[in-house]
Amino acid sequence: MAPSMYPNYPPDLDAEQQKYLLRNVEDWSIAHGLAVRPAATWVSEQQDPAGALATTAPVTMFPSLFPKGCFDQAKSVAKSYNELYSAIASNESWLKEIVEELVEIDEFMAELWKVHLAVKKEGYVQPLNLGLFRSDYMVHVDASDSKPETTVKQVEFNTIASSFGGLSSQVSAMHRHLLSIDAYPESTSSLIKSTTLPQSTSVPELARGMAVAHEAYGKSSTGLSTCVIFLVQDPERNVFDQRHLEYALNSTHGVKTFRLTFARVLADTEVDASRKLIYSPPHSPTKKFEVSLVYFRAGYAPSEYRGKQDWDARLHIERSAAIKCPSILTHLAGTKKVQQVLATPHSPHLKHFVPDETRAAEVLKTFAPIYPLDTSEAGQEARKLATNPDTAARYVLKPQREGGGNNVYRNAIPDFLKTLPESHWPAYILMEMIEPPAQSNVIFRNGEMQQGGVICELGIYGACLWRSGETDGEREVLQNFEAGYLLRTKGSGSEEGGVAAGFGSVDSACLVDL
Repeated sequence: MAPSMYPNYPPDLDAEQQKYLLRNVEDWSIAHGLAVRPAATWVSEQQDPAGALATTAPVTMFPSLFPKGCFDQAKSVAKSYNELYSAIASNESWLKEIVEELVEIDEFMAELWKVHLAVKKEGYVQPLNLGLFRSDYMVHVDASDSKPETTVKQVEFNTIASSFGGLSSQVSAMHRHLLSIDAYPESTSSLIKSTTLPQSTSVPELARGMAVAHEAYGKSSTGLSTCVIFLVQDPERNVFDQRHLEYALNSTHGVKTFRLTFARVLADTEVDASRKLIYSPPHSPTKKFEVSLVYFRAGYAPSEYRGKQDWDARLHIERSAAIKCPSILTHLAGTKKVQQVLATPHSPHLKHFVPDETRAAEVLKTFAPIYPLDTSEAGQEARKLATNPDTAARYVLKPQREGGGNNVYRNAIPDFLKTLPESHWPAYILMEMIEPPAQSNVIFRNGEMQQGGVICELGIYGACLWRSGETDGEREVLQNFEAGYLLRTKGSGSEEGGVAAGFGSVDSACLVDL
């Protein structure tokens, strides 16, 4: 971590100030759905057998300081990233070269690719694709520079189950509410004010993305009413995050939504002769709906595929005429290997997908150096860096996985690699650590406040609807817009940042000029 560049923050509170702030955080969050189901480690199944309890989501008590220039930089490239990944997902032959490097050593990637090949053989029937993306960044400071400047560097790009859009809108609204009721002391008035607290628009904008896909699907050809399916896990602790999007889709756009657990796909849906996906709600079995869009909030982790039935369920959806968010190729486009291929120094691939030199240059500025662990020249150099304890301390090792808790950091890398056959090393990428400036905040989690050093990760959402062409690599972008932001904050002693995985908290930005 780089030395701090921020003002002294957050302020110290006396007992009464802390009590007032805490009570309003607790009450506002529950009243407005800034909540999660409690973890079993905090509230046991015996205490809550029906799974009916909810608690405040892990949040920061104060909005975290974030450089305005870095915030604007991340937002400015959102549409370019949408175009980049829609282009990658539309280029099967390019993706094939990437994926085929992994299928022999990564069973999950191999099974995803099999789903694509099975549908390709039968013939895809839905050319429309929806991406609800999230590009994650951290502020980076080059400590070796005598006059260091802040910039954002990309941590990862998420193409499936890009979560916390629902809660991000709520936490930024909560921090603005706390400001309005004087929950923050006067000493922060030069920093925390309405003009420095950007409201996240992630709920309405992500819902708009789904609504335009639903509309593009068109009227039902079966005579049935249409609906959007939220494909979810069971149990789902992060249900309220998803519910905010459901409610906005229904109330603002008049789109009917249903929640379908991954395990119930084959039992509650059918694909008819024209490949329409038909849903029969268990609570109302006499009714049927034609599915316009399947929004994946499940099916992104290997642990969710327990056997052939689960892979059959994924194939079942993929071969249907419903629009997928994401399609199987869009899911594969989000693998760390793709990020590495794009970001490896001197890589020619970015220009291939973003031919506009100015836009490509702006995207390139957000890349952190990433290397393969294969037997290429770059891979051999990366292997030396990863196996040397002195140099490994500057890197993070990442597998082809979504969600928190999968990465290996710094000094743990050499010993971890010793446990793997070298033939499996190419399933990982080696990424140079991003070094953010030091700062502090107070995190409220599981009824306790924890104050200390923190690290912030900014996620910028994007929505992109495109139609694949008949020729590989061709596509027409129909909608493309930035869709709000998320700030996740973790204690500086934690390497991981996933809120649902139990590492981070939901936050909002207080923009500062540095």
